[in-house]
Amino acid sequence: MNPAEFANIASAERDFWWYRGMREIMFRLLDPVAVRGARVLEAGCGTGHFSKVLAERYQWEMFPFDLGSEGLGYARGYGLSRLVRGDVAALPFASSSFDALVSMDVIVHFERGQELAALAESARVLKPGGLLALRVSALDMLRSRHSLFAQERQRFTCSRLRAVCEAAGFSVERITYVNSLLLPVAFFKFRVWEPLSDAPAASGVEPVPRWLDRLLYAPLRAEAAWIERGGSFPLGQSLVLLARKAV
Repeated sequence: MNPAEFANIASAERDFWWYRGMREIMFRLLDPVAVRGARVLEAGCGTGHFSKVLAERYQWEMFPFDLGSEGLGYARGYGLSRLVRGDVAALPFASSSFDALVSMDVIVHFERGQELAALAESARVLKPGGLLALRVSALDMLRSRHSLFAQERQRFTCSRLRAVCEAAGFSVERITYVNSLLLPVAFFKFRVWEPLSDAPAASGVEPVPRWLDRLLYAPLRAEAAWIERGGSFPLGQSLVLLARKAV
């Protein structure tokens, strides 16, 4: 990821509508399956904020792991321990070390086809039956100036994400597109407005007025409620997945 994005994320991820909404969606998926006190690796932790939130919500023993020293510097500021720097495609942990592994928007930074190595490593360090919680960017047609700025190298469809996870040794339990209700707005912005305005690559993590933040958060909150009831979405800007390592 572009190192310049860490500062943008650190300033926004607690309160910005997208981060709040996507956390809400992940909570609805994780709440029924989270085991208190589990030993959990966050592969590609960024600033470490999500590791902090997961530790507080589930009393998980978190191991924040990232390639960038910039993100781990913020993680130290959050008071997190057990920080490790390295490549998610070559994890420096023994096999069957963790009860769960969380990875949010990380494998999109691999060239297409190279994500399998990272997923295979995720399977290796998980215990048999261990939980994988994954989020990725979805649909090539939604590539944007933010995608370029963040150095995103690929986006996924539901079928391709399922296939690569299964190839790495996982059994998929839940998979759905999310950030779906705002898809028409996103399509107009990314495929019409940005090309017309000839806008350069730039971070999409930008402050918005409070009224707009609340307005944009509401659809994600509604999606979280639907997913909690077992629902899913046929298209969306991101994909979320829960899977288990084969026993």
